Amino acid sequence: MLVYPSSIDLSSRTLRHLSRQLAARQRQIGTRWRRLPAGRQALLVLGHLRCGDTYAQLAAGFGIGIATVFRYIREAVEVLAALAPTLTEAMETIRTKAFVILDGTLLPIDRIAADTPYYSGRHKRHGMNVQVLTDPFGRLLWASPALPGTTHDLTAARSHGIIDALAAAGLKCWADKAYQGAGHLVRVPFRGRQLKGWRRRHNGTHAKIRCLGEQAMATLKGWRLLRKLRCSTNRITDIVKAVLVLHNASS
Repeated sequence: MLVYPSSIDLSSRTLRHLSRQLAARQRQIGTRWRRLPAGRQALLVLGHLRCGDTYAQLAAGFGIGIATVFRYIREAVEVLAALAPTLTEAMETIRTKAFVILDGTLLPIDRIAADTPYYSGRHKRHGMNVQVLTDPFGRLLWASPALPGTTHDLTAARSHGIIDALAAAGLKCWADKAYQGAGHLVRVPFRGRQLKGWRRRHNGTHAKIRCLGEQAMATLKGWRLLRKLRCSTNRITDIVKAVLVLHNASS
C-alpha cells in the first residue's frame, strides 16, 4: 500500500489536549511501552475521527497492525467520552444562557434494509438519532446518546429528559416543527405552507434564530467519520461524545 503525507484541519491545541488525556490514561494503567507514544496515538485518532481514515489506511501510515489501530482508537474514544458533560452538568451552563436551541440529526450508518429499527422514513436511510443543544450563538453544549433512526425527535428529546430539564430550569428553547407538543417553553414555528401576516413573520424570525443550531450540526458533521458510520451501533454514543469533547477543545 502506498503511503503519503496528509493534513488534518484541526489546531495543535486539539492534538495536545488529546495527547495529555492519553498520557494520563497510560500512567493510570501503568503502561511501560507502546508501539506509538501518546502524541502519535492522538494523531492517529484524529485522523480517524476528523478525516474518516480507515483502520487499514492508518495501519499502513503509522506502520502498525490493524488490530493495534483498533485498540488505540477504542481506548481514546472511551477516554474522551468519559469527559463529555452529562445533561445535568450541561444544564448548569445552560441556565446562564438566555435560551438554547434544540435540534436532532440522523447519523448515517452502514446497515442493510432488514435492519428496520434503524431506518428513518423521514430521511429515507438507516441511521442513529442524536439530539443536540446549542447556545444562542450556535456553540455546541451537549449531545445525547444515540437512538435508532426510527425514533421521532420529540420522543428522543423526552426519553433523554431534555424537555423535563428545560421545564425545570424555566429556560426557553427554539426548535423545529418536529417538537410540537413539547410544551410552551419550546418555541416551534407554525405549520403550513401558505401562512400570512404575523404568522409568516414569526416563522421568518424563528428560522433566523434556529439556523444557528443548523450551523452547529454542520460543524459536528465536519468530523467526517460521522457522515457514514461503519462501526457497531453500541459504540456510536461514545464516538459522538468524543467528537463533542474534541470540538470544544479546538474552539
